[in-house]
Amino acid sequence: MNSRPWREPGRYWAEQPQVVAGQDLSAGGTWQGLNDCGLVATILNRAGTLGPQEGKLSRGELPLLALAHRDAKSAAEAISGLDARQYRPFNLLLADARHAFWIANKGEGCMLVQAVPEGLSMLTAHDLNDTRQSPRMAVNLPRFKAAEVPDPSLGDWRAWRELLAFSGEQPPNAERFDIRPDAMQISSNIGFETVSSSLIAIPGDRHKKAQWLFNGGQGYRPVLG
Repeated sequence: MNSRPWREPGRYWAEQPQVVAGQDLSAGGTWQGLNDCGLVATILNRAGTLGPQEGKLSRGELPLLALAHRDAKSAAEAISGLDARQYRPFNLLLADARHAFWIANKGEGCMLVQAVPEGLSMLTAHDLNDTRQSPRMAVNLPRFKAAEVPDPSLGDWRAWRELLAFSGEQPPNAERFDIRPDAMQISSNIGFETVSSSLIAIPGDRHKKAQWLFNGGQGYRPVLG
């Protein structure tokens, strides 16, 4: 929701100085972060679970818990051992230069952990690469597959920037939230919208820094720190 306050990525957690992440000012957690070891953690709601729920812990703490680890494998093992009943349903993506994992809490009391296959994948509020349930994936995953592959070493993300700006072509669901279901750049009649976007590349050489371009509404800029 565009009314939920947040800060652009930075080092905000004294107990985790190795973490750079956006900060949710309502619950104190994050939706996406990167640590100095080259691990990225990103959290998404599952469909129909927007916002907090009384009696449940904030899902924004999960990326921070994951980023306390050095790599995706150890982070996935730690997160999968948590009590899923403490959180509303979520999709969590953990990735480093060598491995990536999708962890899903579907509200059934347990965590699903699945390795992300090599190549291009897409994750929304539905299952990984589930083009049957997600119109956004059905329309946009083929577009990403057909697009020119970015070259982060040259700062060339042009094709993906254009895809991320896609505002949709399918008719909006006016009966509910007036959202075009195939849009990457989301807007609605209830304040639910895309408020930021990131492009992140993790180098295979651990001695090199990751590249993170962040757009909080004023164009893509490098994340400092």
